[in-house]
Amino acid sequence: MKRRVFAFFLAALPFSVRAQSGDDWQTVVAPDLRFRLEMPAPVEKSTAEQKEPGNTAPRVAWESKRADQIFDFDYVDYEPSWFGGHDTKEMARNLGRGDAEKAFPKNKFKYLRDEPVTLQGWDGYALDIEGEDGGFVMMRTYIVKDRLYRLLVTAKSDMKTRSAALRFIDSLRLAETRG
Repeated sequence: MKRRVFAFFLAALPFSVRAQSGDDWQTVVAPDLRFRLEMPAPVEKSTAEQKEPGNTAPRVAWESKRADQIFDFDYVDYEPSWFGGHDTKEMARNLGRGDAEKAFPKNKFKYLRDEPVTLQGWDGYALDIEGEDGGFVMMRTYIVKDRLYRLLVTAKSDMKTRSAALRFIDSLRLAETRG
């Protein structure tokens, strides 16, 4: 009996330490099982109607905040073959950059990464912008079949928030790969 109690205590110890240190993360899985990712807990889910051409469903989003850091992920479905007749590399760039140059003028912000990327073979776009204070915003946009995925995270100049930002950005996994 003493061994079971001791083993239970040892097994529970890392979880209580992790919760106290603010390192509690939650896995978010799509209702249709098409993706999963990690975000700091607690995570709030919301939906909003979309008015953009080609949208067929509401925008589904998850947001998490930790101190001054924001973690935001969303997706929206488009009509079947909406992206099929277009260059998805160019569309990912346009959708990923959006109005970034207006919100983050290049004379005040440093563009650290501004380039096409892929995730499991799907086209995407990476945009990382650093402010004068060393803080930054990381954005990723991916087009997967008829769905648009977007990730956005903020971080300060310290390693702890930068590490959390990278963990979030790198955690997105899709159920489908492009062959």
